[in-house]
Amino acid sequence: MTTPIYLDCDTGVDDAIALGLLLASAEVDLVGIGGVHGNVSAAQGVENTLRLLSLAGRDDIPVAVGENQPLYGDFGGGVPHIHGSNGLGGIVLPATAATPVEEDAADMLLRLSHEYAGALEVIAVGPLTNLGTALQRDPSVAGRISSVTLMGGAALDPGNITAVAEANIANDAEAALAVVSAPWPVTIVPLDATMTNVFEDSDRQKLLAAEAMFVRSLGQILDPYFDYYMGEFGRRCSALHDPLAAAIAIGAIAPGNAPRVPVTVDTSDGPGRGQTICDLRGQRMGPTDKEEATVRVVLDAQDQLGPVLIDHLLSFGRKLVDAGF
Repeated sequence: MTTPIYLDCDTGVDDAIALGLLLASAEVDLVGIGGVHGNVSAAQGVENTLRLLSLAGRDDIPVAVGENQPLYGDFGGGVPHIHGSNGLGGIVLPATAATPVEEDAADMLLRLSHEYAGALEVIAVGPLTNLGTALQRDPSVAGRISSVTLMGGAALDPGNITAVAEANIANDAEAALAVVSAPWPVTIVPLDATMTNVFEDSDRQKLLAAEAMFVRSLGQILDPYFDYYMGEFGRRCSALHDPLAAAIAIGAIAPGNAPRVPVTVDTSDGPGRGQTICDLRGQRMGPTDKEEATVRVVLDAQDQLGPVLIDHLLSFGRKLVDAGF
């Protein structure tokens, strides 16, 4: 049995690693991918996704261009100082003949929610504009989705784009508020968990030594990303933001302290804009779910993702070589 999954992403470096994990997981049926503004423009992110899928021999997965502007305001232009000029560390992957589908990402999600009603799981690792747009077009979509897992927010940790706000949430605070307020089960994997899961340079070297071009490319695009994180960790490594959310969504890594609590998002114009406000009162004795709360906040993971990620990617690489990729 496989689980149908819709992935919503702004394909930069860690999105690419998350995509690799999903492709490497036999239990995953990746039925659609939507691109959104964030690390790069929606169109650039989709192009990155299509090229990665081609290297992995998965041109069959439909990819849709989504929203390039937040629900309110303007796209900030991406973060080339973190993800490189093209979102993939400036590494130019081989061109592909694959093209995006005609429908946009929100319509793709709505269509898939009918096709896989009650079974479709959503993994969102960029700003939540496509999900917010889908909710605007058809609020009943929430009742057809099995679960939503998103990388975003900061519960107790500081933010990474302001003192309190994490980038995916801050880049479309209104959409994020709509997503955490909708009546579907949401799991948030915030900076609290992702900043404690680190990919080391020794891990990257294993990817670079792989025979499959897809896996080697993942190692190559991590290079400038590691340079950026020197300022955070004092060594060449990186946090595993999007891969951790994907891993928790598919059960490759189990969450540790992950209470279900009320969550809201600050959409004001003040210094708190984009803050993910998690009501974690009453948690000192361990994770305690709060009555009627629909959002689970993952504060840590039971194991480190790095070794699991390496195992999945290298195993997938061997299969790609056997298949001629």
